[in-house]
Amino acid sequence: MAQASGNEGHISTELESGVFLIGIDRPAKLNGFTPQMLRGMAQAYTAYEHEAAARCAVVYAEGKHFTAGLDLPKVAPHLGSDSLMVEENEIDPFDLRAPFRSKPVVFAVHGICFTLGIEMMLAADIVIAASDTRFSQLEVKRGLMPTGGATIRMVERAGWGNAMRYLLTGDEFDAATALRLGFVQEVVEPGKQLERAMELAQHIAQQAPLAVSATITNARCALADGPLSARASFGIIQRGLLASDDFQEGLKSFKDKRPPKFSGQ
Repeated sequence: MAQASGNEGHISTELESGVFLIGIDRPAKLNGFTPQMLRGMAQAYTAYEHEAAARCAVVYAEGKHFTAGLDLPKVAPHLGSDSLMVEENEIDPFDLRAPFRSKPVVFAVHGICFTLGIEMMLAADIVIAASDTRFSQLEVKRGLMPTGGATIRMVERAGWGNAMRYLLTGDEFDAATALRLGFVQEVVEPGKQLERAMELAQHIAQQAPLAVSATITNARCALADGPLSARASFGIIQRGLLASDDFQEGLKSFKDKRPPKFSGQ
C-alpha cells in the first residue's frame, strides 16, 4: 500500500510479522513533507489502527536523512488550520486530537530530524536514534511556532528551561542531548536504528494486544487528565483484561512454562 508519489513524496506501508512499517520516501528533497505526504501519514496511521494483524508500527525514512521538516512553500497555505492535513475520524500522527491511536508506535530516526520530525517522534511511544542524528525545532527562525506538539511534549519530557533552550533559539542538538532530555530512548550506531526499532516492535508485538492498548490509553489519560483520573479507571480496566482470552492464555502459559500466544481477544 502506498500514499502519494513522484516529486510530491511517497508514504509506504507494509505488514511484516505483526509489525506495520510506515516509510517516508522523498530523499531527493531531504524527505521534506508536502501536503500529499502529510495526508499519506494520516492515512497510514489510520490503516495501521484498523489492521487487526498489526500489533506495533515502526516509522522510518529512506535516504540519508529522516526529514528536514515541512516543505514550507508547499505546506504554508495549510498551516493555519486546526489539524495538519488530518481529516475527521482519521488517526492524527501527532496524537493531538481524537480519535487517538490505541496501538504502539516506534520511530527510527537518523541524519537530519527537524521540526515535524521531532514532533511526530515525540508523539510516538519509543524512539531509536542513530548517533549521527541532528535535531532542531527551528520554527522561530521562520517566524512561526511549533503546532505539532513540541511546546507540550518537550516541556513534559525535559522541563521548562531545557525545552525553552531549544524552542526559543531553534539551535541544533545532537542524539546524546536528545537522550539526556528524554526525547529519544536509545542511541545506536548509524545504520542500526531501523534494525533496533524492528527488534523492539517485534518484542512488543508478542505481548498481549489488549494489555498493551490499555497501558497506552491509561498513560495518556494520566498525562491529559492527571494521575487521579488514570487511577480511577484501574479497576474497570483490569476487570476487562481479567475477562479476556489473552489473560487466560497468559495464565496458562505461565503454568505451562512456555511463551504465550496471544490472540488479542
